[in-house]
Amino acid sequence: MTSREKILSAVKTNQPELATLPDVDFLLQEDIDVPEKFIASLTTIGGQVIMVEDHDAIKAFIAENFKHPSRKITTVSELVDVAEYIEDNSANPHSLENVDYAIIQADLAIAENGAIWVSEDKIRTRVLPFITQHLAVIVRREDIVPTMHQAYNKIGSNDYGFATFIAGPSKTADIEQSLVLGAHGARSMTVFLIN
Repeated sequence: MTSREKILSAVKTNQPELATLPDVDFLLQEDIDVPEKFIASLTTIGGQVIMVEDHDAIKAFIAENFKHPSRKITTVSELVDVAEYIEDNSANPHSLENVDYAIIQADLAIAENGAIWVSEDKIRTRVLPFITQHLAVIVRREDIVPTMHQAYNKIGSNDYGFATFIAGPSKTADIEQSLVLGAHGARSMTVFLIN
């Protein structure tokens, strides 16, 4: 028996007893307004939430707030007339280096921390939400869950090629303990919350 086999055998025979997971249902507060909690959490970490009725309201916001010539990219087919549309994952990531504004759709949002869950089928190109100067995410009101525990229950059994949580614009507080937004990624994050 090799040293490696001896170590693996010792680890295998000395496993601790399995313990049941703690009950965290006490974290579920039935009296909270989940969308309002999401808005408060995202705003606290530097994001912005805009309540909209439909994609036309999103188009109007983009037209009003991004008038200057800039490169806008979207993975949402309803917004093809206001931004370049990425239909699949064949886009060269290097071609996205000058994107000013990216609009993507989220699978899920979490009220307790303002995070959103996006998967590769929604963002098409993995680098898009991180390389853009300004990130906009479309979230449906019914896709907001109260806690991370519920989010993991919802996403845990699915198979994702790539997926991630994004919470607000990029930020750091390393330098002189001063918060800097947009330090190494999107400088701003806007969530369009569709009723």
